[in-house]
Amino acid sequence: MDPATDAQDDSKMVKNMESFVLREQAPGGISDEELALAIEKSIGDIGDSMRILLIVPDITRLYSKAGFIANRYYHLLKETCEVNLLVALGTHVPMTEAECAGMYGDIPFERFFMHNWRTDTVKLGLVPEEFVFDVSEGLVSLPVDVEVSRHLLDGYDLILSVGQVVPHEVIGMANHSKNILVGCGGASMINSSHMLGAYFGMERIMGLDHTPVRKVFDYACE
Repeated sequence: MDPATDAQDDSKMVKNMESFVLREQAPGGISDEELALAIEKSIGDIGDSMRILLIVPDITRLYSKAGFIANRYYHLLKETCEVNLLVALGTHVPMTEAECAGMYGDIPFERFFMHNWRTDTVKLGLVPEEFVFDVSEGLVSLPVDVEVSRHLLDGYDLILSVGQVVPHEVIGMANHSKNILVGCGGASMINSSHMLGAYFGMERIMGLDHTPVRKVFDYACE
């Protein structure tokens, strides 16, 4: 494709995303009504009969508003689309039916998949040892498997990742690709990324965007 066309497409994407940015208008923060309207706008002219997967956090992120957001998406889409939810557990304990109801409301429990980092992943590639050595300033030298949940490769028309962007001691800022590569990832990526963060120094990572761990995730995404 023509680079000029690529640039135009990127510009349109940024403008579209900017139209969904919300900023609090009062000290109490963004209201549920404002958030619900933004969620509805984000769907746009989505087609019927689509298979949609919502990647959502577990009960340890109860106060993230992810439950409200996912519930709203589900009810907006369920009449015309097949909607399932993949809980990005990482190595956490699977959620119970009661926990799902408490966090995600009236979404039927059978619509949820619980990620299993031991048995449910598919290897897509490898982050080479040399790259990890370089971004860690020589502290860590090992290859990292890029593994994700098999559900991500199950022919969905649209995958939405729902979560919070907050400071994180292992990666710097949580979410984005972390939701996929750790929350829905395998043993190699989960263990290696946490070890990399620990070796590099959590006090050098917390709250920053371009950390060694984030660079490994960016490479994996490419």
